[in-house]
Amino acid sequence: MQITRLKKTVRNVKRYRQIFRVLLKYGFEDILDTLRVAAYIRTGRKVLTRQKGKEVIQMSRPERIRLVLEELGPTFIKLGQMLSTRPDLIPVEFIEEFRKLQDDVPPFPGDKAKEIVEKELGKSVETLFSSFEEVFKSAASLAQIHRAVTKSGQQVAVKIQRPGINSIIKSDMEILFDLANLVARRLPEDNFYDPVEIVDEFRIWINRELDFFQEGRNIDRFRRHFANDETIYVPQVFWDLTTSKVLTMEYIDGIRILDLRRLEQAGLDRKIIAVNGANSVLKQIFEHGFFHGDPHPGNIFVLENNVIAPLDFGLMGRLDDELIEQLGYLLNGIIHKDIDRIVRVFLNIGILRDEIDIRTLKLDIGEFIDRYYQIPLYQLDIQHIINEAMEIVSRHHIRLPRDLYLMGKALVIMERMGEVLDPEFDIISIAKPYMQKIITQKFDPRRLMRDASRTLEDFKDLLDSLPETLKQILSKVRKGELRINLHHQGLDHLIGELDKSTNRLSFSLIIAALIIASSMIIQLNKGPLIFRLSAFGLIGYVIAAFLGLWLVIAIMRSGRL
Repeated sequence: MQITRLKKTVRNVKRYRQIFRVLLKYGFEDILDTLRVAAYIRTGRKVLTRQKGKEVIQMSRPERIRLVLEELGPTFIKLGQMLSTRPDLIPVEFIEEFRKLQDDVPPFPGDKAKEIVEKELGKSVETLFSSFEEVFKSAASLAQIHRAVTKSGQQVAVKIQRPGINSIIKSDMEILFDLANLVARRLPEDNFYDPVEIVDEFRIWINRELDFFQEGRNIDRFRRHFANDETIYVPQVFWDLTTSKVLTMEYIDGIRILDLRRLEQAGLDRKIIAVNGANSVLKQIFEHGFFHGDPHPGNIFVLENNVIAPLDFGLMGRLDDELIEQLGYLLNGIIHKDIDRIVRVFLNIGILRDEIDIRTLKLDIGEFIDRYYQIPLYQLDIQHIINEAMEIVSRHHIRLPRDLYLMGKALVIMERMGEVLDPEFDIISIAKPYMQKIITQKFDPRRLMRDASRTLEDFKDLLDSLPETLKQILSKVRKGELRINLHHQGLDHLIGELDKSTNRLSFSLIIAALIIASSMIIQLNKGPLIFRLSAFGLIGYVIAAFLGLWLVIAIMRSGRL
């Protein structure tokens, strides 16, 4: 295991050096000191030259971190983009700055794109397509898109994964896990945030984006959900021309949703577009529980008759029936100012820590509701409401499910776009029927019958298994085989520290014993002599001095005297 880790560290040493150089460039010596790696790079200061200029010094810390992420490339840009959806993990000022992160990377050559397509699909581009444009249509950090025409004459967009991106991300993830473990060891034991858990969540997130098969399945699912909806159009996936690194889908020749000049030139109605866009997002969230996690203006096009066409289905949010039901209870609690019900919802979905101050949380929720209670819908700003709610979440270290944050982000983006399209746009009024449906849905007779049937089934299963379970327990009691296992939590660090202390104490006793024994031997003055002193006694002193120095160095390196 240690050899494997050493190989990874050696393999990534060049990348580590680049990361340290960029951190120094933007004035983050404090981070290196916190990680205790500054001592290892002081001798390399000539290589890791600090390049801070006046403009960097004048920047805020969030700005400088954003520049660090952009300079370090795709993996770190994606990490920043993921964190921008998690106000429970980073402060609001960092959220706003990370939302500015752009996949501003140079495209890779068209001949390389053709080479990847041919390698993935096993045939020449000329055999697969009637035509293939080598000039890219758009480029991002993970992939770029080329326009093509199939043999059947269908216009398609071919999304091609950037060459070598998998190995880059694999290397960067190894480094991120190393750094996360390093940070975790420096944090207090009762710290709410787990850096390793955050990096692991990011690993899952980015691996989903790298799997074009998964994105294709997401598109197909969307297409089924909106098959009978004339206000939204989802492109078709061409599975015979798709792999995990190449995704071929129907080409959408539309107008970007915020290209107002072209929309007006095409005779499209901005008010209807705003409503259709809002309904598309609300249906995704509250009817299907499966929604676009990044519906920014570049990912949404408008077709004839004000039809909405979303693109880029790599990042998706999911809400299961139970979570949607809890949302209904939450909305009901807000409408009736029932603070206890709201807190119960938080407890039901498991987002409150045991040590949280429930009384203070209730007071904050009560003040939040009072601020907006009985205010006309058209006067409400959903972005402001969500930002205030996130402040409460952050203050009480509440960890909401990731998909709830994606939902909030999708609603905020849709509200912003709606207001640009139509200054009188009111997403709260449009969302009201969906919210009412969630609240009343739990009283639907069919749902009540289904829930009652499930409860009876669970109760029957319990009654069926109870006699056998009791028989097994009593049998173990009679045989004296009943055991109760207790698992401690949060004591690993304490046990490790006690183990270290015990080892040091034992080491100290050995050193003391050597000194006492050597002193006694010198007093006896027996055996071979050196400078008229017993050689064995002197050797004992030397060994004791060496071991003592070793112990002092070990204590100093641990940072605890």
